[in-house]
Amino acid sequence: MRSINGTGLIVAGLVATLAALLFPVWSYEDRSGTSLDRFDAETVSTQFGPLSALDREFITKVRLAGLWELPAGQQAEERGTTKAVKTAGEHLVEGHTFLDARVREVATRLDLELPSQPNPQQRDWLGELSDAHGEAYDEKFTNILRAAHGRVFSVVAEVRATTRNSLVRALADDANTTVLDHIKVLEGTGLVDFDELARDAASAAPAPVTRSPAPPGPADSPSPATPVSPSPTFSLPPPASRPKPTKDKGSKDKRSKRSREDKSSRPHAE
Repeated sequence: MRSINGTGLIVAGLVATLAALLFPVWSYEDRSGTSLDRFDAETVSTQFGPLSALDREFITKVRLAGLWELPAGQQAEERGTTKAVKTAGEHLVEGHTFLDARVREVATRLDLELPSQPNPQQRDWLGELSDAHGEAYDEKFTNILRAAHGRVFSVVAEVRATTRNSLVRALADDANTTVLDHIKVLEGTGLVDFDELARDAASAAPAPVTRSPAPPGPADSPSPATPVSPSPTFSLPPPASRPKPTKDKGSKDKRSKRSREDKSSRPHAE
């Protein structure tokens, strides 16, 4: 009876040990439902490299951008009250005419379907612009388009950094150049409300894990910067010099011995 109980305890101990060894492997295994599992499931193979869900979303966004920003640029060329706003409209027309041709080429080679109409939000933006006139139009056009380009710019950067598809990578390069040009030309109008852009970005960002108090601001306004010119009498630092090498004791003793021998071999003065 004791033998049977002892065998049972040994078996139970072995089972418990095996379970302890296998649990970490099971708990860290990439099981169905994880982000990586969904990423693999949503990625398809093409002759130009894997095409992820983010890649396809990016291609769609480039097409949608052209569907509403190109007509917005055409409208700015006509309604803008300043040369800067009209120039921004010209850049939008040229840039999205180019990008739209590129994205349709990429979609054809990847066998992807593209939208043919702007989405509801983009149609609302076009409606706001159509209802505005004069200086109010200039401000609406500049800030609506600048905010939209800022959102697209971050998507372009993420896609360019992570895509494994050569066609998407090349399209991201073209989109990056075009979007950055549009951001700069819109800011060149002098009408961008950067405070509003910052507030929108802060409201869209996830809350930090821990909130640290902001550092105190300066008590007084800083004085204007004064340019400093180098003085012609400025003394230069001393030239760099290398310290003389130190000789070891053995070498010093040898030199002393040779010196004594030389003195002893010389004839003494009479």
